[in-house]
Amino acid sequence: MPKSKRSKLVSLTKVSKKTREHKNALMNEVREDTDLNYIPQPHAQFQVQANAEKWRYCWLFEVGAMRNAHLKTVRKLWKDSARIFFGRGAVMAKALGTTPEEEHKLGLSKLASQIKGQVGLLFTDTEPQEVIEWFADFRQPDFARAGNIATRTVILPAGPVLRHHSDPPEPFPHNEDPQLRKLGLATSMVRGVPTLTAPHELCKKGKALTTEQAQLLKLTGVKMVTFRVALLSRWDSTTGEVVQIENGGLSVEEKDAAGEEEEDGDAEMSE
Repeated sequence: MPKSKRSKLVSLTKVSKKTREHKNALMNEVREDTDLNYIPQPHAQFQVQANAEKWRYCWLFEVGAMRNAHLKTVRKLWKDSARIFFGRGAVMAKALGTTPEEEHKLGLSKLASQIKGQVGLLFTDTEPQEVIEWFADFRQPDFARAGNIATRTVILPAGPVLRHHSDPPEPFPHNEDPQLRKLGLATSMVRGVPTLTAPHELCKKGKALTTEQAQLLKLTGVKMVTFRVALLSRWDSTTGEVVQIENGGLSVEEKDAAGEEEEDGDAEMSE
């Protein structure tokens, strides 16, 4: 059958062919973010030990309002000057060595003994003061989840229900009114806009958030938690000493606000 001579759609976009170097770079990037939960334990331990040999400092840290997306951002920003492992504390402790006889390098057992709960390791050559200042400044507000403790009381005023994702806030569209009602808001349609006839207390400070409350906070754009990396201690390979960070770790309020979040499965043993 002869080919059609009708006009055909021709893309004017020029796309260069991906080279082997490009593909290898992409594979390496993927490998760096691989979840080591799916890698045999001996290999995960080897990864930790190899970095203990490579870098001068090893920092122990914990995370407030854990979010994988924000942790990946930290990992990418430190990609050229550090390696980060997070989660699976037993594997990290075993890799470092839990006793002076088993420790991979001098002093690491002191750091391993502090690995408890949801913590991670940061290997780097960057000077300590620079590391401390960088992490003190890096904070990412985020939405609370069910089980978190409300850090403040939120009351939605009477009138159109607003979304605070933009400035100025915008009212919800009419097609989202059924969802707002399902989540507990007693709204009515006024000129095609979901509207409250009376103020509504969305959450109360100090109380654990329900699934519905957490969803409403997210829909209305109210961020109630802050992701941050809190440094706990630092090991120095040149001396074998472990130094506790002054005023390090999460505050009592931050731990209380986390509620049940530590059990949500967000943690991963990853590099």
